[in-house]
Parts: sequence; structure tokens; C-alpha cells
Amino acid sequence: MDDLRTAVVGVGATGAVLAAALINQDPDTILVDPRPGLGESIKESGLAISGEVSWHVPVRHFFERIEMMKDFRPNLIFLSTKTFHLPMVLEELKAVFKEGTKIVSTHNGLGTEDLIAETFGADAAFRMSLNYGVSLKGPTEVAMAFFNRPNHLGGLTESNKKLGSEVAKMLTDGGLDTECVDDIKLYVWKKMVMKCTMASICAVTDRTLKELIDFPPTREIAENSFKEVLAVAKAKGYDLGDDYLRTAFGYLEKVGLHKDSMCYDIAHKTPTEIDFLGGKVVQYGRELGIPTPFYIAMTNLVKAMEDAYLPKQQ
Repeated sequence: MDDLRTAVVGVGATGAVLAAALINQDPDTILVDPRPGLGESIKESGLAISGEVSWHVPVRHFFERIEMMKDFRPNLIFLSTKTFHLPMVLEELKAVFKEGTKIVSTHNGLGTEDLIAETFGADAAFRMSLNYGVSLKGPTEVAMAFFNRPNHLGGLTESNKKLGSEVAKMLTDGGLDTECVDDIKLYVWKKMVMKCTMASICAVTDRTLKELIDFPPTREIAENSFKEVLAVAKAKGYDLGDDYLRTAFGYLEKVGLHKDSMCYDIAHKTPTEIDFLGGKVVQYGRELGIPTPFYIAMTNLVKAMEDAYLPKQQ
């Protein structure tokens, strides 16, 4: 695509890293985030990323609402919001979307790229699987704890492969190693099987990943949940192999000295991403006729915890 005009919607920890990498290549990248006061801080201080990478970039264009970037005509838009905001964000994007615009989901969870395709068509939809861990140190400062290079990116149509390679190169040249792949859903499943399984168990027990797999009762829940989600993935066309379970527990034993982010959602009484994690596995299982009793139990427990503090809809 000639004349790429990039934008990032959602400038939390994940979005800030994407934005900084894009700004490294395109200083006119547009940032959008509704948090009060963030625009002033970003325009004054820029974005600072430390840890696995070290960047400090100025920000030229920041808006509090999606509709405000309409005159800039962005045609490559990265979405880094929480997944539960995605339907609302896609509705707002209708005000700026033009034929040929590409929208990249960088969310956690399953099926986010399908929502984009349902709204704007499959040719508009890209998905990115991010392999770095980050946290906010301040409104405009992000610490990158690890980066298991590369990230993976892909479109839902064959015609977008060339553009996908160009976007991956742009991100890589900006310092965020990214590979364009033929089947991005495979990479999403590889990552999300673990996230979907462990997030809800962490949230309900408020324990670290390692504590969960070291404690036999919660390890038993995890093992059975893994079996369910692997069966769902296989039925969706993604057989991750007989070794996945052993590899997953080996990985968790090495890097599991932290809690899943869903623990902090519950602790701070904010919405969780359960509908696109465990909830999506339950949905797929029902559609495919595959039993997921452990996933149903853990998903519903998280929903019950949310229900205790989220405002009730009238």
C-alpha cells in the first residue's frame, strides 16, 4: 500500500510500545486514547520505553476520540484497547473507515479479528500476536520485562500477504521484530491456549502461575482445562500436538512467578477480558459439540466475581 498513514487506538502499556515502534519509522503516527490528561502528558514528555528496548520518542498527533482523526485519513489502524471495548471501538471506527483501510487487532483473546471482518469485511482484518510483556511505570513510561522475538502478524485474506510483509518490516525496522505469517490464527491459538486456561484460575484463586501448578488441586483444574481447549483448537483446525501440555507446564514452571493480569482486573474492580478468553472457548465448544465443563466452571466463577462489583445495566 502506498502512502501508509498509521494510527494506534489505545495507548496503554501494549499500545505505547507499538506506537513508539511505529513513530520510530513514521513520526506522524496518530495516537488515540480517551484517558483524561493523557494527551497533555504525551505531548509534553513523549513515550519512553525501557527494559528489553530503550526508546524515547516525541508524539506529534494525539486525539481523545476516534472521530477526531478523520481529517488525517488513517489507513492502517492498530487496536490496542481492552477486548471488551472492541465492539464499541469498531462502531466508532465507522466514522473514519474508508475503502482500503486495514485494521490490526493486537488484543488478548480469541476471535477479535473475526469481529473486525464481520464489521468491515475480511480484507480489512489483520491480527497480531504479541510476544512481549510490559507494564506501565507512569502515564507515558512503559517497562518491557521480556520480548520473545518475533511478534507475528497476518491478514485474513491471501491478497493482504504483501501488505502484511511490508507492515512487519516497518515494525521490525522500528525495533519491534515482527514476522508476517500465512496463518495468523495458528499463532493466536498457540499463545491463547495458555492465556485462556490460566487467566481465570489465577483470577479466582489470586495466586501466581507457579503457585497454581505447584498446588495439586489447581494443577488438576489446569490440566483438565488444557485438555478441553486443545480439543476445541483441534476441532477448529489447529492441532497443537501431543507435546503441548508438557511444554506448557515446563514454560509455566520457568516463568510463572507472576499473576495473570486478570487478577489485577478483579482486585481493581474493573471489567475482565473473560468473554474473549475462557468465554470464547466455551462458546466454540458449544458450537462444535465439545464438552468444556472445567472451562464453563472457571468462566462462570469469574463472571460471578465481576457481577459483585460491576454496575448493573438497567
